[in-house]
Amino acid sequence: MNRVAALALLQLFLSAAAAVSRNVSSETVVSAAPGDVVLLPCYSGRNVTPVWMKDDHVVATKGGAASDPRFGLEHDGSLSIREAIPEDSGSFLCSSSLPDNRTINARVQLQVVGGPISVSTTIYPAVVLPNRTLVTEKGTIVHFSCLALSSPSQRLNLTFRGALTDNTSLASTMLPLLDYSIENIQPRSQGVYTCSALNTVSNRRVANSTELLVYYIPSTHPDCMFVPTANTSSVQLNCSWLGAYPTPKLRWGDHGDFQTGDSLAVTLNSSTLRDGQTMTCTAQHVLLREENYKSCSITLKAPYPEGKPLVTVLEGSNVTLTCSETTAVPTADTTWRKGQNQDPIVPGPKYVLSAEGPTFQLTIVQISKDDEPYYFCRSENALGVRELEVFLTVRTSSSAYSGAVIGVFLAALIVGSAFIVAKILYSRRHTICLGKPRTGETCWIWWNRTTSRSFRTLSPSCLL
Repeated sequence: MNRVAALALLQLFLSAAAAVSRNVSSETVVSAAPGDVVLLPCYSGRNVTPVWMKDDHVVATKGGAASDPRFGLEHDGSLSIREAIPEDSGSFLCSSSLPDNRTINARVQLQVVGGPISVSTTIYPAVVLPNRTLVTEKGTIVHFSCLALSSPSQRLNLTFRGALTDNTSLASTMLPLLDYSIENIQPRSQGVYTCSALNTVSNRRVANSTELLVYYIPSTHPDCMFVPTANTSSVQLNCSWLGAYPTPKLRWGDHGDFQTGDSLAVTLNSSTLRDGQTMTCTAQHVLLREENYKSCSITLKAPYPEGKPLVTVLEGSNVTLTCSETTAVPTADTTWRKGQNQDPIVPGPKYVLSAEGPTFQLTIVQISKDDEPYYFCRSENALGVRELEVFLTVRTSSSAYSGAVIGVFLAALIVGSAFIVAKILYSRRHTICLGKPRTGETCWIWWNRTTSRSFRTLSPSCLL
């Protein structure tokens, strides 16, 4: 056994001596993790005194105190290091002096490989949701910080995975900190951001991922509108606010709960409504403070049909009655009716109904006296019913001729009377009445143009 041990020592000695020049052996690499107990080997034998050095400073020797209490010299000349730290990394030299005054130098390269640890991703400005997801607002400048600790060296990399992209590298560095920013962030930048740290010695990789959501709302207000329906006993209103993320909450009126959705419809019974009533829809979103909630409103109005109430037409011709309704909200159902009983008018050869926008027309073909006298333009919505009454007068051709004759006679009578009055005044042009001299006297003052003198009379009956 002793012979075998001696042969082993001799072989170690010969290999160490043959590996290098006369005094220096080849370098050995030893790797360890922080906190490990590290054992650095060195040639040892009888009457050999090893000395351990690092950076030209003695760290341990036989019979001497070590430079660090964690360092210790073993019986075989190896250097033990308890609780290794990254600062222990470096080149160690073990010098062993032989009895023949030769020296065997053994170099050991120690690598205390640690990490990556404390890998973190910081994104700001952002709001943290209960599930740790981050939220930012569209259009803001977002900063990213990637941090990790590794020894002896590391590479940091920031990647992005979104709905349309998969693990796109955004930035990388060999430094302990990586900074990156996105100006005017858009919804397409919503996704998962991953900070990964690679220890370039151990090839150990650690990653930290954070999901970022980009919230946004439209710049416009919600849109309020009524839904056309044939039922006038109720009103259906719809409120929509499209283009918001996440989905907003809407509410009709001032009371009640908000409901999630980008549109909200409500049906109101006509018995609960009044003319001029305003209905408001309010939109709620996480990006809006309560005082900044967006809203729209719609004012309900009863119908008010307008048109000519009196129409006269000649018998045998065609006539068109016109009615317009532009006030009603929601839009009123407008129809033409006839007679005191307001019987609905059925379209046909006699009656032609037409509508263009808010204007409704009734054309009566080959009109006769039987078509007199009442027609109604009736508009109805959930707020009430309003009617425009049209009184139709049909004149025959003979009555039209008689009227023309009477008109000509009256015109001639008026012209003749005016001529007679003018002639009388002209014949009396030599006298002009100047007026009363004093109150209480029945005396008139006249001016005679022939004599250019004035005179008095007791009454106008004295004039010839």
